[in-house]
Amino acid sequence: MEKFITDDFLLESDFARQLYHDYAEKLPLVDFHCHLDPAEISQDKKWDNISQVWLAADHYKWRLMRSNGVPEEYITGKASDREKFQKFAETMPMMLRNPMYHWCHLELARFFGIDDVLLSGDTAEEVWTRANEALKKLSARKCMKMCNVEAICTADDPISDLRYHREIAQSNFDVKVRPTFRPDKAFALEDHFAYIKYLEKLEVASGIEIRCFDDLLVALKHRHDYFHENGCRVSDYGVETLWHKTAFNYEIEDTFQKAITSSEKVAHDEAVAFKSAILRECAAMDADKGWVRQLHIGPMRNNNKLMFKQLGPDVGFDSIGESNYSHSLSKHLNNLNSAGKLGKTIIYNINPKDNEMVASMLGNFQDSSCPGKIQMGSAWWFMDSLDGMRRQLDALSNMSLLGRFVGMLTDSRSFLSYARHEYFRRLLCNILGGEMQRGLLPKDMKLVGSLVENVCYYNAKNYFNL
Repeated sequence: MEKFITDDFLLESDFARQLYHDYAEKLPLVDFHCHLDPAEISQDKKWDNISQVWLAADHYKWRLMRSNGVPEEYITGKASDREKFQKFAETMPMMLRNPMYHWCHLELARFFGIDDVLLSGDTAEEVWTRANEALKKLSARKCMKMCNVEAICTADDPISDLRYHREIAQSNFDVKVRPTFRPDKAFALEDHFAYIKYLEKLEVASGIEIRCFDDLLVALKHRHDYFHENGCRVSDYGVETLWHKTAFNYEIEDTFQKAITSSEKVAHDEAVAFKSAILRECAAMDADKGWVRQLHIGPMRNNNKLMFKQLGPDVGFDSIGESNYSHSLSKHLNNLNSAGKLGKTIIYNINPKDNEMVASMLGNFQDSSCPGKIQMGSAWWFMDSLDGMRRQLDALSNMSLLGRFVGMLTDSRSFLSYARHEYFRRLLCNILGGEMQRGLLPKDMKLVGSLVENVCYYNAKNYFNL
């Protein structure tokens, strides 16, 4: 069979091939947003078989298996690892044109040396055997080193003690593993019982008794300081929309008291004002410390309530949400800017309809403190396909500066997902190389190659000070 993943995969012109191989291919990776477990890095986790490293926590794959009619027993249930792998392999031929088909074969080639076989139900046994043999030589840290990873930022709740980050920093592992302050649960006051349990954990972690809204802010500030002391320079907020609603302090306090006493249900407008206040206060904390703030806006989570009750969150039942948050985003950024509290900010939209809105919003709040201070985040989750990434790049290029873009990330729980950086780099080089060939960009390899290097590596390295 002719190889599918070749050296020139996705590279359709001589210019594209030169850009990738001479400028992008060998650059280190700065993965500034991921969901890797720092304990697995600290302990240098190993796996018994490919199913454990490939399928165990990958809801992208689970969604596609469900779409193929695979019973849940073979996805998140009690079926054996080999049986789950078989069902996934049988689903692969149905994935043509889905980015997962490309990602999986890139990962098979890069980590397991399997580039001469297409995964299917018929080849599952061969791939299983060969991959498991190669896996004997792999571990969490070896995967990172194989991909030339220089630094990553994990996603961490404020209650985390960051023990494993400290262990990694004190070890001889030369990849920087930094925490990210992600206080999403501090916003989630709609579920009274879950919110109370979370506040109890935050009290223990911070040493602050939380009886009013100001106490909550003090507790978050205490943890924010702790994260900074342990190397954190990045925050992240996963929000279904961008909230902006002003309220008096006593109104915010009344809402908080409702949430913690369950005397009555918190109304929607009250929740929005409460969340707006926390988002604003946390943004000020980030700016005061010079952190990069990331806003992941737009997913509609836990749509299938039956499966949510059975399996919990983050198992593949989320989708693209739709909300018009342009005015709220503008007011949020403007208020912070007016108060001198708007620091480096990356805005990720999950709905492609918002590409141009977000790309155009950047220019309203740029300043001389940092080139590309306000960033449009890379295409993520449902948009990190060839089409989704191209559309994001087109919007950014048309309305801002592609040359200041901080580039790609994995947003993944898998140590094999670094292939997504390669995927992005190949696409970027193909786009630019194709435009060079058509005369839309100068046929100046040094000029265009320098942009490629910056977008793939140097911009992120400098922006995050890693």
